[in-house]
Amino acid sequence: MGKDKHLSLSSYMFVGSMLFGLFFGAGNLIFPVHMGQEAGSSVAAATVGFLVTAIGLPFLGVAAIGVSQSSGLFELSSRVHPVFGYAMTIALYLTIGPLFALPRTATVSYEIGISPFLAQGSQVSGLAVFSALFFAAALFFALRPSKILTWVGKILNPLFLAFLAVLIIIGLVRPMGAVSAAQVHNAYAAVPFFKGFTEGYNTMDAIASLAFGIIVVQALRNMGVNSPGGIASGTLKSGLVSMALMGVIYGCLAYLGASSIGKVKFSENGGIALAQISQYYFGRWGGLLLAVIVILACLKTAVGLITACSETFCGIFPKSLSYRVYAVIFTVVPCLIANVGLTQIIAGAVPVLMLLYPLAIALILLALLSPLFKNSRYVYLPTILFTLFDAVADFVNALPQNVTSQPAVAAFLGFYKKFVPLFSIGMGWIVPMLVGMAVGFILYAAKGRKAAAAR
Repeated sequence: MGKDKHLSLSSYMFVGSMLFGLFFGAGNLIFPVHMGQEAGSSVAAATVGFLVTAIGLPFLGVAAIGVSQSSGLFELSSRVHPVFGYAMTIALYLTIGPLFALPRTATVSYEIGISPFLAQGSQVSGLAVFSALFFAAALFFALRPSKILTWVGKILNPLFLAFLAVLIIIGLVRPMGAVSAAQVHNAYAAVPFFKGFTEGYNTMDAIASLAFGIIVVQALRNMGVNSPGGIASGTLKSGLVSMALMGVIYGCLAYLGASSIGKVKFSENGGIALAQISQYYFGRWGGLLLAVIVILACLKTAVGLITACSETFCGIFPKSLSYRVYAVIFTVVPCLIANVGLTQIIAGAVPVLMLLYPLAIALILLALLSPLFKNSRYVYLPTILFTLFDAVADFVNALPQNVTSQPAVAAFLGFYKKFVPLFSIGMGWIVPMLVGMAVGFILYAAKGRKAAAAR
C-alpha cells in the first residue's frame, strides 16, 4: 500500500459538505426545537448532551468504518456472529428506512408545509392525500436514476440554509421570550444532559453512520487516502466543517424552541413548533416558503433512503426480490405508516432506538479499538452480549405505560432499576458494555497466551 495522497483544504471541504448532506435532513430540524421547548431554561446542558449523539457519534461511526477496514455495516456486525450481522443490518435499515425515518420524511413535510394551511377537520384526509403524492414522487425518482439528487442538493440545500439562517438570525436578534424564564419539563429538570443525550437518538444519525459510512470512506479512497489512520484522520478533518455547522444549527434551533414558549403553545412535536415560529416571524408567506423548501428536502431524503434500503436488501439477499420490487415495497409501507401522524411515529420509534443505539455505540467503539485486538470475536461477542443485556430492558422501559405497568414487566424493570447503574435515566447500557469489553479483552489475552504457548 502506497503513501496516502495529501489532500487540499478544498478536498476536505468537499467531503465535509457531503457529510453534512448525508446527516442533516429536514427531519433533524424538528428534534432540537422540541427539545428546546421541553428543556426551557436547562436548554444549554440539554443541547450539549444532544450534540454528543446527534453529531459526535455519527462522525465516530464513519471513522469506525474506515479504521476497522470493513466494507460496511453487514461485515462489521458479522464480526460478532453472522446471525447478528443479518439481524443488526436488517433492523437498522428497516429503522432508518420504511418503518420510521421514511414515514417521517412525509409527516415532517406535512406538519411544516401543509398542515398550517388546512382546517382542523381536513387534517386526516390531507395527510392521506399528501403522503400518497409524496411517496409517488419519491418512487418515480428512485426507479429512474437521474441527476435529481445532485440538482436538488446544489439548489435546495443553499436555499434551505439561507432561509434557515434568516430565521435563526431574526430569532436571535428579536427573541420571542426569555430562555431563563422558560419552564423546564419532564426529565430535563433533573438530568438535562442525559435527557438531551437520549433525545439525540431521534436523529438516527449514529446508526445511519454505520450504514452510510462506507460512502464517505470510499470518497476518501477515491482521492488517494487508503490507510486506516489516513481514513480516520481524513474523515475527522472533513467532519470539522460540517460538525461545526450542524452544532451551530442545532444550538440555535434549541434556543428558538426554548424562547418560543412565551408566544406559541407548547407543541406535540418540533414540526408544529417550527411552523408556528416561522409564521410568527414571517407570516403565511414565510410559512409557504419554508413549506416548499422542507418538502423538497424531505423528498430528496426519501429518494436516497428508498434507494439505499433497496440496494442493501438486494445485496444481502441476492436471490430474493429485484431492486424495483424492493423499491415499491419500501415506498408503499412507509406511505401507510405515515398516516398515523408524526407524533405517533416519533413515539413508536423511541423503544426501537433505545434498543439499537447502545448496540450501535458498542459497535462503533469496538471498530475504533479493533486494531488493538485484530477484530477478534473474543472481544466483539461478549461486548455486544453484555450491551444487549441492558438494551432489551431499555426497549421494554420505553414501551407505553399500559405495557410497563403490567406486574411481570414492572418486576423485570424493577430488577434493572435496582441493580443496573444509570438505568433509570436511559444510560444503563454503559456499565454492562464496559464489563463485556473487559471480559472480551481478558479472553483475547488468554487466547493469545495459549496460542503463544502452543507455538
